[in-house]
Amino acid sequence: MIKLLQKYKAFLIGLVILLILREILVYYKIILIDPSEYLENVLGFIVWWGIISLPIHYFGYLKEHKVFILRLAGLMAFMVLVLALDSQMKIPDNPVSVFSLLVFWLGIFYLLMREFFMKYRRFIFGFYAATFCYFLLTRIFYGQGDVYEKHKEIFFVLFFVPIPVLILLWIYEQWKWLKNLKEEKAKAELSMLKSQVNPHFFFNTLNNLYSLTVRHSDKAPEVILKLSDMMRYTIYEGQKDRVLLSEEIAYLENYISLHKIRHHKTVDIEFTHDTGSGVMVAPLLFIILLENAFKHGVEKLTEKAWIKISLTGTEKEISFTIENNFDPADPPEQSGIGLENLKRRLSLIYPARHELKTEERDGVYRVGLRVF
Repeated sequence: MIKLLQKYKAFLIGLVILLILREILVYYKIILIDPSEYLENVLGFIVWWGIISLPIHYFGYLKEHKVFILRLAGLMAFMVLVLALDSQMKIPDNPVSVFSLLVFWLGIFYLLMREFFMKYRRFIFGFYAATFCYFLLTRIFYGQGDVYEKHKEIFFVLFFVPIPVLILLWIYEQWKWLKNLKEEKAKAELSMLKSQVNPHFFFNTLNNLYSLTVRHSDKAPEVILKLSDMMRYTIYEGQKDRVLLSEEIAYLENYISLHKIRHHKTVDIEFTHDTGSGVMVAPLLFIILLENAFKHGVEKLTEKAWIKISLTGTEKEISFTIENNFDPADPPEQSGIGLENLKRRLSLIYPARHELKTEERDGVYRVGLRVF
């Protein structure tokens, strides 16, 4: 919101200038404002707000583009000439004057917002053409009767509707720009969070692999293969928005296998999963919870360490639960960077579509994650 205000502060300045200018003109009775003509006053205010604000907004552009200034001055001179001629002819709602004013407004918007104007030119020209034709039909055939008088107010609204409509379209364009900016920021942040997943695990495994190769262990090739698979998955699949849940399961199984090789103690690990084919999920979503179970449970217990994992998935919902025992005298620090990382990723990937619950009871820590 602050960035948006900074980008369009010229409109705040224009608003202040217009309010001051209006008070001066009313005070010296240069203009008269009829409070009963509410709609006309509002539309006129919006128009002049835009006329004052847009040159301020594009001031830097105006300084460097003298041709633009000359064209704008030409349009202003054209409007003054039209108004002068209209006052001399004294023809109420002169169609030539109305058409000339429409040309003026179109020219103003074309100069100030060329790309935007050209993008919506079909809508703009279509609306103006239909409105002006209807005005001519009513003005020529019913100009002296009650029909035109009844439509007079409507015509005023119709001729000025394109201006606020264009402004609304322009605001919509800026909203899209701000939304895209937020999305790009979220993607960049998400990419950074992904890069923080599990780096020390790979270093620890490489150290373990070094000791296995020194001892010429038969397990070394298996560790190399599994570690290679995990690194490939992290680098390539981890950059995707969604992956198959079956691939994520394989990644977790490789992680568990490497930890079993690494630890020189018996660890009871139970991993059950039941998922449908083709179920997709954000990559590297469960590894932090599994890593925490090893870090705060298995690695701190000298014996009888266990981990129970359950993963079920359908196209509508994925549920992941993990339990591990720990030493109550040395409670786990589950609110570390890893868990905060996961919470942030969930808020970016599954906003308002996830549940993350933790529970600690009788030496057992349980985490439940559900995305839908």
